[in-house]
Amino acid sequence: MLSYYNRRMVQLLLFVIAIVLAAASIWLLTYNRLVGTGMLFLTVFLLLCLYFAEKRLHKDVQDYVSTLSHRLQKVGEETLQELPIGILLYNKEYEVEWANSFLTSYFKEKTLVGASLYEMAEQIPPVIKSEKNSLVAFENSVFQVIVKPEERLLYFFDVTKQEKTFRQFEEEKTVLSIIFLDNYDDLTQGMDDQTRSSLNSFMTSMLNNWAKENGMFLKRISAERFFAVLNERILKKLEETKFSILDEVREETAKHHAPLTLSIGIGQGVMPLPELGDIAQSSLDLALGRGGDQVAIKQGDGKVKFYGGKTNPTEKRTRVRARVISHALRDIVVDSDKVIVMGHKYPDMDAVGASMGIRHVAELNGREGYIVIDFSQIDTAVKRLLQEVKEHNPNLYSRIITPEEALEIATNKTLLVVVDTHKPSLVIEERLLSRAERVVVIDHHRRGEEFIKNPLLVYMEPYASSTAELVTELLEYQPKAKKISMLESTALLAGIIVDTKSFSLRTGARTFDAAAYLRTHGADTILVQKFLKEDIGTYIQRGQLIETVYFYKDGIAIAKGDDEYIYDPVLIAQAADTILTMNGVQASFVIARRSEDAVGVSARSLGEVNVQIIMEEMNGGGHLTNAATQVRGTSVESVEMDLCRIIDELTEGGTEE
Repeated sequence: MLSYYNRRMVQLLLFVIAIVLAAASIWLLTYNRLVGTGMLFLTVFLLLCLYFAEKRLHKDVQDYVSTLSHRLQKVGEETLQELPIGILLYNKEYEVEWANSFLTSYFKEKTLVGASLYEMAEQIPPVIKSEKNSLVAFENSVFQVIVKPEERLLYFFDVTKQEKTFRQFEEEKTVLSIIFLDNYDDLTQGMDDQTRSSLNSFMTSMLNNWAKENGMFLKRISAERFFAVLNERILKKLEETKFSILDEVREETAKHHAPLTLSIGIGQGVMPLPELGDIAQSSLDLALGRGGDQVAIKQGDGKVKFYGGKTNPTEKRTRVRARVISHALRDIVVDSDKVIVMGHKYPDMDAVGASMGIRHVAELNGREGYIVIDFSQIDTAVKRLLQEVKEHNPNLYSRIITPEEALEIATNKTLLVVVDTHKPSLVIEERLLSRAERVVVIDHHRRGEEFIKNPLLVYMEPYASSTAELVTELLEYQPKAKKISMLESTALLAGIIVDTKSFSLRTGARTFDAAAYLRTHGADTILVQKFLKEDIGTYIQRGQLIETVYFYKDGIAIAKGDDEYIYDPVLIAQAADTILTMNGVQASFVIARRSEDAVGVSARSLGEVNVQIIMEEMNGGGHLTNAATQVRGTSVESVEMDLCRIIDELTEGGTEE
């Protein structure tokens, strides 16, 4: 059968022929009537044929269109019902008006008409309100939902297989881990070969069983170090158990009179394996810098999670390390034109005392030393100390300068020593830190993720009671060209006394050695008490804060100040210390406004609760038993709610930085 186009071409050709014949007939009628008449009849015949052909063609076209329309309608109906895409119409009350059979097949009901979208899946109405295409899961399937709000129409694309593949990919991503036995060397130093071998076998067996139970590959690579390969799924499982292996190792080895602890560094993320290994090592360094007995998980984007850290770190530093650091510091000082010492904002006696000690180190090595103090950010005790220095040691007082003065005298050869903190955001003057090319960090806090970049020397000992203790030990190995003054010794001793709560917390044998050294060099304990005295008004304010205390959970006490009143930071800390001495209190938190735009939290514990990781969740830091933070642009009540939420989360797992 000829196509519509070909039939049209034939009709057009016949029509042209008929016109030519008609013209010829008219011309021939003039010369030959018979021939002209014959041609005229032929022309009429052709026109009649054309008429009926046109009529037939028109009818064929109508039949074709009618058939095609029916077929298209049928295909459309079948498409709506059979196409592997869910289609749903809903009304203003979020009830189903119509759904195709593909979508209905996912439910037990024969029809969804009249059903509520909330009953189908609670996530659907929020998706409609947001007008954003989202993933929705129901009936053991996952759908990509496309919203057409004007038509109140939803399209459902089944992406279950894709999501399953993606989830499998996420779960199978490689994770590297380095496991370190914190105190292995110290513990095995005095052991005989048989006892050491028995301990090694016990630890290897215990960790191998743990790895086997969780599907990990574990290899011992040295006496105190293991290497493990796992994936995201296994890591998630370990996080759910809060890395119970830490507690198991601590408890089981204690039964054998060899109390070992573990530190685990984990690197996760999509990156080349060498970089992943570097992150795992960096995580381990971070865990060890925070005192050990914990897990640090570092992700590719820099975020860090911590687990464990429930015990006070045992003292691991040696006098050999103190001597090596002291000699290294002396070399750096000699290679500098001057030394500037800076502590943290709102410096306490520990920061100021340590600063005076380092300034004396500079003087002993023939270099000028300066201490940076922001006089608008010091507490009463520090004011008393500075006033005493001003009256009795004007030469030392002349070396105390403001941040602006420090910026003016700093050169490329100037050494900046940061004491009692390692976080750039906490130093007195960040501009001075960014300008200095030569930086030394001396601190006793557990290391956080935020850290001063590219220091020449780092002396961080979380096992020390205070930075003043560390600086005192460094002084012992410096040249004896000039004796340390009475006020400098007293300031260092005051720093130790403040941070140890008069030698009651975080106090080791080395702490008493440092105190004895300072006492023999003229430190005045009566003067320390004079600096630390408080007035009656402060005592009453502290009592008013303590009156608000309540128990949030067993052993956790929280007190808060009036949001309209600004409290001294030292007062807040003292209130937390006092609450901790009460019966039944394992950890104390005091929340109060420190300035018009900042709310402070002081946290204390006896060791069973790690207040450091709680404060780190609120962008603060400190020690396991002594930590704090400041939160800006909020209220006391809001900070209280955040604190309670974080305490609740800690009962479920780790914390993230």
